[in-house]
Amino acid sequence: MTILHIDSSILGANSVSRDLTAALVAELTAHGDAQVLRRDLADPKSEAAFDGDPVEQLMSADTLVIGAPMYNFAIPHQLKAWIDSVAVAGKTFEYTAEGPKGLAGGRRAIVVYASGGVHDGTTDFVEPYLRQVLGFIGITDVTVLRVEGVALSPEAREAAIEEARAKVPGIVAKAA
Repeated sequence: MTILHIDSSILGANSVSRDLTAALVAELTAHGDAQVLRRDLADPKSEAAFDGDPVEQLMSADTLVIGAPMYNFAIPHQLKAWIDSVAVAGKTFEYTAEGPKGLAGGRRAIVVYASGGVHDGTTDFVEPYLRQVLGFIGITDVTVLRVEGVALSPEAREAAIEEARAKVPGIVAKAA
């Protein structure tokens, strides 16, 4: 198995999405032979942030683990730039007489969606956008682990993280 591990949070060690993507990757790699390709989109000092062709990395992966924090009701610009670099006509999708066709199917994505507040359908632009763009390139097996309300209070943050961590084994078992 090849895992493409993508982080986009600018919060470093204080990042909820980074903490949980690391937990997911650790659980995914705990019981088998797996190669992990890591892209830290928010670290401009890291050579690993920009090494390799993002389309080749995407197409070589069986599983994507994507850290997607909500900033101002949307994904970070670093993650949007990565999406723009992998949504490439002729490589990850093509236009046909019947409409666009995704070429990156057969993969699964696990998205860690972390937000300071609690969002519903009227203020959640992260999950619908990511499902749309991943589906556009053919990735329809998408699981979203939502971690909400982490900025409400220290207690709310801890409770949200604990609840999300408890879901990790089930998400990995479902993905296996």
